[in-house]
Amino acid sequence: MLTTLVRRLSRIPTMVRRATVLPFLVRCGIALCGLLAAAVAWPAELLASQFVLPLLVVAVWPAVAPRGRGATFAALVTVGGWIVDTAGYDSRIALWRVLSLATLLYLGHTLTALAAVLPYDAVVNLDVPGLWLGRALIVLLISAVLTVLALGLTEDLGGDAFQLATLVGLAAATGVTILLVRLTRRS
Repeated sequence: MLTTLVRRLSRIPTMVRRATVLPFLVRCGIALCGLLAAAVAWPAELLASQFVLPLLVVAVWPAVAPRGRGATFAALVTVGGWIVDTAGYDSRIALWRVLSLATLLYLGHTLTALAAVLPYDAVVNLDVPGLWLGRALIVLLISAVLTVLALGLTEDLGGDAFQLATLVGLAAATGVTILLVRLTRRS
């Protein structure tokens, strides 16, 4: 195990010399999204304490190793920070925080997926990340509009009918997920 670690560390200078601009910028985008998501999610008191260093490491981890489980772990830590802030510190749930957190997590996730298939030394046309980000921004815009509309409907439809519709929607989403898993396993 120590030999593997030493071998990987010895390759770092070669990787830095061979890295190209666009894969490096994609990884910088991942790090920026992770850092901003952590700043939006976690309470300011914890960000100003000694806990900021581990949070920074977790936020940047997917940019350094996009093929591992770092993106999932970073997203879970970020969502955990939002839960700590809203439940533990009684922060108000604001629409701007929810939308920005969802946007940053999605952008970080989609950029991590791009970085996972994009070697650090690849020569890439600007169209590749441009189209990738264009599709992601369309998804973000549509989901933000639907979120605002759904929140507007919750004020109008409050009560038992809304709770029943929520449960039916959750059951349908669970059913579709189970169906998709079975279909992919059958293939």
